[in-house]
Amino acid sequence: MDKPFISLSPEITRANALTLMDWLEDEGVTRYLSDSRHVSRFIEQVIHRVQLPTLNHLFNQGGRFFMAYDRHDVPVGFVRLVKNGRNCEMVLVIGNRDNWGRKLGASAIREGMKLAFFDMRADKLIAKIHPDNERSLKAFLRSGFSLERETPAMKSLAMNSERYLRLLRESPAAHTCDIYITEIDKARLRSLVEVEQDSGIFELEHEIERAIVVDPRQVAQDVVTMNSKALLRVDDEELEVALVYPEDADDGAGKLSVCSGIGTAILGYKEGDAFSWRMPHRTCHIRIGKVLYQPEAAGDFHL
Repeated sequence: MDKPFISLSPEITRANALTLMDWLEDEGVTRYLSDSRHVSRFIEQVIHRVQLPTLNHLFNQGGRFFMAYDRHDVPVGFVRLVKNGRNCEMVLVIGNRDNWGRKLGASAIREGMKLAFFDMRADKLIAKIHPDNERSLKAFLRSGFSLERETPAMKSLAMNSERYLRLLRESPAAHTCDIYITEIDKARLRSLVEVEQDSGIFELEHEIERAIVVDPRQVAQDVVTMNSKALLRVDDEELEVALVYPEDADDGAGKLSVCSGIGTAILGYKEGDAFSWRMPHRTCHIRIGKVLYQPEAAGDFHL
């Protein structure tokens, strides 16, 4: 699991704010940020004026702000998303120079796109980049963005929702494995997504949309489908779980709702797959040990 991995968290702590100030004092980091001085002054004022442990509401004025973490839960940058009508604009910064060149920017872009299109329901995502900022230009272009317009002072790159969904299936993120979902499960899970009120349901929708759809009679026996039972290793803990719909969930009995963090995470993976997944306050490292029971393999499904 050494491929580039970034997760975005909406929680901004006082420690995060101090880290942001350190990044914004580096002229190499702020060289192409037009409002870096304003942001730095704002953060300094917030730290001295507000004594709350988290500062989410202050950083989300006029847009949504996310800290970017690597797989070891170390903050490496930030992403800001600003919705304007049906369009959304992304600002991305990798704050520590030691992390430049690790392709973390591309991973952060993928996570930002997920939020913009699935959570914020944007039709188009835009990135406005200085023409001399070659590193950012390459990262966005390699992520599938295309040049929409340019001036001597700015290049505007864009990605629309239709192209994003196509790339999601054709060009998966570097840190992910292919996942598989049956036609029956996909139909029922889509209906679930439409009515579920949980704020994190967009993660499940993202997984449904990127999955390879297979006939229930042809899905491999070692794939985690709905109502499967599997042995997992989550960090250093071994768990035996069943993946179920929300109405059947019982954490005490190891029945995990597909809408829960680990439930969403394991859907469609197969035996031997190992990957990282961001939970609300930390990153989990998950490995699918063995699929103990799968209704499709047992012929226990209904068309």
